[in-house]
Amino acid sequence: MLLKNDQLDQWDREAFFHPSTHLAQHARGESPNRIVTGGSGVYIEDRDGKRLLDAFAGLYCVNVGYGRTEIAEAIAAQAKELAYYHAYVGHGTEASITLAKMILDRAPENMSKVYFGLGGSDANETNVKLIWYYNNILGRLEKKKIISRWRGYHGSGLMTGSLTGLELFHKKFDLPLAQVLHTEAPYYYRRPDLAMSEEDFTAYCVAELEALIEREGADTIAAFIGEPVLGTGGIVPPPAGYWQAVQKVLRKHDILLIADEVVTGFGRLGSMFGSHHYGIEPDLITIAKGLTSAYAPLSGSIVGKKMWAVLERGTDENGPIGHGWTYSAHPIGAAAGIANLQLVDSLGLVKNAGETGAYLVETMKDALGDHPHVGDVRGEGMLCAVEFVEDRESRRLFDPARKIGPQVAAALLSEGVIGRAMPQGDILGFAPPLCLTRAEADKVVDAAAKAVKAVL
Repeated sequence: MLLKNDQLDQWDREAFFHPSTHLAQHARGESPNRIVTGGSGVYIEDRDGKRLLDAFAGLYCVNVGYGRTEIAEAIAAQAKELAYYHAYVGHGTEASITLAKMILDRAPENMSKVYFGLGGSDANETNVKLIWYYNNILGRLEKKKIISRWRGYHGSGLMTGSLTGLELFHKKFDLPLAQVLHTEAPYYYRRPDLAMSEEDFTAYCVAELEALIEREGADTIAAFIGEPVLGTGGIVPPPAGYWQAVQKVLRKHDILLIADEVVTGFGRLGSMFGSHHYGIEPDLITIAKGLTSAYAPLSGSIVGKKMWAVLERGTDENGPIGHGWTYSAHPIGAAAGIANLQLVDSLGLVKNAGETGAYLVETMKDALGDHPHVGDVRGEGMLCAVEFVEDRESRRLFDPARKIGPQVAAALLSEGVIGRAMPQGDILGFAPPLCLTRAEADKVVDAAAKAVKAVL
């Protein structure tokens, strides 16, 4: 007779298509699976009773931590009152309307309206459609290309997977699509010339951007999309002056700016938005993860005032806008968002992300910064990354076949802490819940030091 756990494992391998997984190895039972059954604070627990400190907050998304009954109760209350109604043709719910107001109260001043979806990918798909609509209404029929950055992450759809600048998300998918261009990643550690200062490297990135615009023609380029801090591409804060310099170029060429704040929105950098943190004035802001702390699926596209005026004009000229999702502004997701943002405020999580996050990064630097195979320890707010190299002086990378990053992540897991091996390099990433304490940060750093010692 099969045990319940063995049956569940069998069903998992026979029936469940896992994202970002080696499908063949998983189906054959050659890779482990973890069936998670509970969580509290910064910890999760699996079906075997193993308790792990989740130093990546799921996928940078459980900002308020696990087990917050306030959000669960808000979801339950909304489901009992009204589980669903659509948002088409002017329909709304108390939850969706209230949450839109709460978001705009926290967003940069130039924002006007919130369109709700379910995840960051569909929000960025919405952004691209709105940009194309905007330029068509203005009669700029050729101004349609979108510039992204190499190593950026903006989703896994057709356009959003194209905007993503990571090989894994393009390989064998016939991506990127032709409307998407990529420019230099603002990745100071991997600058082409070690003699460059941060200011020099910013100038180099801007020169590369200008050259791309010159080659393609500014009259063909609609928008530039960027994360305030590169996330999945390696947790990379921008070099000094980067966002000010990039925005100057975009304004010069009348190119819209999308700030992808799926990771950085709602406190992760120690500011409510990354746009506040770096002085970014976007035309569109992409939000998701921290909007509900992933207690329910919800995303948003925050539309700036300049774009909104043109969208209104477009419907005067052409009738209702032809864009919508069945689950746009889903009331259960909206109820979760309201309760989540109330917790972010009442628990002081934005401040804690800045203060405890800085402590985590500095403590990680103290513990690992001098290790002969650690090339860089970096971070901003409650984001931290450790990058491993074979040779510190030359920044020579390890042979990818050795999978040093995944090995360190596995060793970290054996110490009871979850980190993430980031793609395209040997990088160990951390993005804990914003409620992390200093004592818990110490545990993360201690486990990381032990893991590095075990592997390297």
